Amino acid sequence: MSGDSDCTRTSPSAGSPSDNEFLPDRPKYVCSLSPDLITKAREELQEKPEWRLRDVQALRDMVCKDYPSLGTCLDDAFLLRFLRARKFDYDRALQLLVNYHTCRRSWPEVFNNLKPSAIKPVLESGFVTVLPRLDPEGRHVVCIRPDRWTPSNYPITENIRAIYLTLEKLIQSEETQVNGIVILADYKGVSLSKASHFGPFVAKKVIGILQDGFPIRIKAVNIINEPRIFKGIFAIIKPFLKEKIANRFFLHGCDLNSLHQNIPPVILPEEYGGTSGKLDISAWNELLLASEDDFLHDFSQLVLPCDSSPHDMLVSGDTDEKQCDDSLRGMKPQLYYCY
Repeated sequence: MSGDSDCTRTSPSAGSPSDNEFLPDRPKYVCSLSPDLITKAREELQEKPEWRLRDVQALRDMVCKDYPSLGTCLDDAFLLRFLRARKFDYDRALQLLVNYHTCRRSWPEVFNNLKPSAIKPVLESGFVTVLPRLDPEGRHVVCIRPDRWTPSNYPITENIRAIYLTLEKLIQSEETQVNGIVILADYKGVSLSKASHFGPFVAKKVIGILQDGFPIRIKAVNIINEPRIFKGIFAIIKPFLKEKIANRFFLHGCDLNSLHQNIPPVILPEEYGGTSGKLDISAWNELLLASEDDFLHDFSQLVLPCDSSPHDMLVSGDTDEKQCDDSLRGMKPQLYYCY
């Protein structure tokens, strides 16, 4: 489904929930949220069920008017992700949607041939997984373990691909769209040589995606077992973080009691002082790999238009490299100092 063809089939009235009747080829949205989550979405995200489809149609109309060649999926469920991520602010949701596509087009090493089977070695390494149980706020916990990565096996971009697909799978759930996610990053055993792969250019790209180019709410980032070198890593990352996100970083060191104040032991594996058994990556890997056809279908709707304009782009690779030159020169001395 191309952006051009979708934009020629807008409904005649943007104010009625029955608009979807004019779009028989587009899946009809059915809300899967529980009554409690509907209330939470209303209070935290400004989502009003009675206006939901009107809001989606308003965003769809804005895309077709301002970015007719964006090449995006315009299904209700897809657009809702962006509205929820920006608390139903139409302008901010539109910018997030444009950024989402810009990020995908500006980093081909990450987004070309993006499918679960292509990142199977990363999944099998245990670099990224999702804990089987939700936290008390109903949020999934994404566990990232950089020590599981061997740089000689594949480049760092493969890890980023695995994280991105994990987030894409999680955000399919309306519950995740409302509740957000929590990240648990275990930096045990991260060496200077491994840290040097995560330079300012990569850092800015990744943070740009997570903050401004992906419709997910990151509610907390818990760092554990961070070595002294992490001070250097965080110094590289922090300038690119918005204050709200920076305040959601929690550095626990080796203090499991500190970690347990943010993530209860009942959902944590034994490796982190939890009571839910050994960390098992197989269930999440199987779920993600079984979603191959879904990803191929979803991503096939994100068409790269032939006439995409540079002014639509949030991130330009050339600009990023130029801006990061000075930071990159100073990175290794800083890391050596911290090490």
